[in-house]
Amino acid sequence: METKQAPYTIYAEMTPNPNTMKFVSNRWLLTNDKSYEILANQRVGGPSPLAEKLFNFPFINGVFITGNFVTITKSDKIEWNDVVMELRDFITSYLNSDGMQVIREELIKDEKEGKIESEVNVASEKSYSDIEKKIIEILDEYIKPAVESDGGAIEFVSFDYGVLKVVLKGACSGCPSSTMTLKGGIESLMKNMLPEVQAVEAVNG
Repeated sequence: METKQAPYTIYAEMTPNPNTMKFVSNRWLLTNDKSYEILANQRVGGPSPLAEKLFNFPFINGVFITGNFVTITKSDKIEWNDVVMELRDFITSYLNSDGMQVIREELIKDEKEGKIESEVNVASEKSYSDIEKKIIEILDEYIKPAVESDGGAIEFVSFDYGVLKVVLKGACSGCPSSTMTLKGGIESLMKNMLPEVQAVEAVNG
């Protein structure tokens, strides 16, 4: 007999970015270890049907989806207290409706077949040097969990001449404290663990 999965439940969690809220699910939304950031100007024909629906709320500027959470960035014109319950209920209802997709199936299929490339994930297809492997291990083990707990994501882009370039997504993108986190936290940790790293810079994804 087929085991029936528990319905989705969502709770909201503040992030260091005052304009960004993290909506956490009791079940995985994505299991392909990918993250997707969709901005308001990409609302039509983007990778996520869920994001398209969320952009019907006029105050939403960005949607970030990975793992078991959705991060939403709002405009300054509205307060979270006025909309957070409505958004939580909307996401819960969407996820529990039959046939509702988080990310378009054809996109995931194309990614698995290697048809889609971007500046960020092209890097994942090349062979890494020993130092790059160490950097990625440190990012995955020490930095990524902390960034995800704040509703964001960090991805390795490149390492050249002592400069590590990463992409910050979700709550970390445009966060007032992201520069401090990058320099005071990520860069400091990297320098301590790998003297070869002299600086860490964020680039646009």
